[in-house]
Amino acid sequence: MELASAHLHKGQVPWGGLLLTASLLASWSPPTTGQVTIEAMPPQVAEDNDVLLLVHNLTQRLASFAWFKENTISTNNEITRFVTATNETITGPAYSGREIIYRNGSLLIQRVTKNYMGVYILEMTDERYRRTEATVQFHVYPLLLKSNITSNNSNPVEGDDSVSLTCESYTDPDDITYLWSRNGESLSEGDRLKLSEGNRTLTLLNVTRNDTGPYVCETRNPVSVNRSDPFSLNIIYGPDTPIISPSDIYLHPGSNLNLSCHAASNPPAQYFWLINEKPHASSQELFIPNITTNNSGTYTCFVNNSVTGLNRTTVKNITVLEPLSKPTLKVTNTTVKELDSVTLTCVLNDIGANIRWLFNSQSLQLTERMTLSQNDSILRIDPIKREDAGEYQCEISNPVSVEISNSIKMDVLFDPTQGGLSGGAIAGIVIGAVAGVALIAGLAYFLYSRKSGGGSDQRDLTEHKPSTSNHNRAPSDNSPNKVDDVAYTVLNFNAQQPNQPTSAPSSPRSTETVYSEVKKK
Repeated sequence: MELASAHLHKGQVPWGGLLLTASLLASWSPPTTGQVTIEAMPPQVAEDNDVLLLVHNLTQRLASFAWFKENTISTNNEITRFVTATNETITGPAYSGREIIYRNGSLLIQRVTKNYMGVYILEMTDERYRRTEATVQFHVYPLLLKSNITSNNSNPVEGDDSVSLTCESYTDPDDITYLWSRNGESLSEGDRLKLSEGNRTLTLLNVTRNDTGPYVCETRNPVSVNRSDPFSLNIIYGPDTPIISPSDIYLHPGSNLNLSCHAASNPPAQYFWLINEKPHASSQELFIPNITTNNSGTYTCFVNNSVTGLNRTTVKNITVLEPLSKPTLKVTNTTVKELDSVTLTCVLNDIGANIRWLFNSQSLQLTERMTLSQNDSILRIDPIKREDAGEYQCEISNPVSVEISNSIKMDVLFDPTQGGLSGGAIAGIVIGAVAGVALIAGLAYFLYSRKSGGGSDQRDLTEHKPSTSNHNRAPSDNSPNKVDDVAYTVLNFNAQQPNQPTSAPSSPRSTETVYSEVKKK
């Protein structure tokens, strides 16, 4: 397969054409007997790019083949013709100098413009001069340039104005799709957003400060995509109600007063300070060093937006307080009897201080027996009880200082008639305890004595068991007046003689046994 010799000179085929030619060479295959088809590569062409009309299944037994434009076979529409017998390329009236024809019937068109878009016809003539046709079509689109966003209102006012944004494209607007985004998020129609037909214009109804942007317009067609530069709206708003900082409103003498005022506003607001309703400064910051109690009062921040014509104010009350002096705690009596009353007084020299009572270093929990005076400086406990005994203090405070009084320890004397045991009950408990101890001691002695003498007593009982003859005086078993015997209880009393000298023989121990007999009646 060869190219026409007229197109083989160096520099006449652009780089894009070389790429398409390489594609042609790679995709070409020996002719077959199938139906001839034509494929536009690519079917959608960007302006100033090349397009290849690739022919498939072209037979070798052709006398010639020719390309025509405008979907009509006529002499005026002929672009070029290739004669197989002579291997000759002949250009026609529609030839523009950008077309190259190949032996396999394909046609390369270089650097196309929109004028090249349309339908092309390939006419094939065989050796018997029979003619057949095949058609192909492609579209040409411009490469999109960067678009630009314009606005119909350069300074819209929040809540009052609407704004229309238009995406200006510098290429033919045909077949262009417009997409809008704000802060990187896609926009679509909503309550306050309207899009024109084709989405070229975006309208914002009743703009707010959140509609500032930035906005980006993206344009698309089948061959390219481009985006505009970000566009932001200058929305006029404010001022909002100013905020004075810091939040502290109490200071002590000698400190510095440093206040700052801020209000959201576009353009930035103008700031003015008034102290006790008198103009003081025209700045956003207010600084007064080494303040005294005379600097107490109302501080007003006044802000104004010269464009919207709106103004707002905020007032802060500043109080300069002297540090508190230590209070003194006094009491009518530190030792009281239960059910008496007691009064504690917190003596302070500062007016307006808050008073808190402490009991054993913890905040005092008031009971129904405790009352405070109107300013909390006097605590009365009536009646006082044992659980009220302990350490009392009063604490005074203001926003700049805290002081705690001396401590007073309260002793409550016990009253036995209140809630305790009577004297008789106590005496009974003591006597009962003594009797219990004595009983336990006697029982212990008895058990000890029994344990130590129990062995000899058993022997004595065995040795001195009475014989039958000793009880003959009892009625016989056959006697009608027989009285049943009961078991004997034997008490053995051993009378020990004084100790004899060791050399003298020991005399038998004299033992006296006494029997006690109990009979039924």
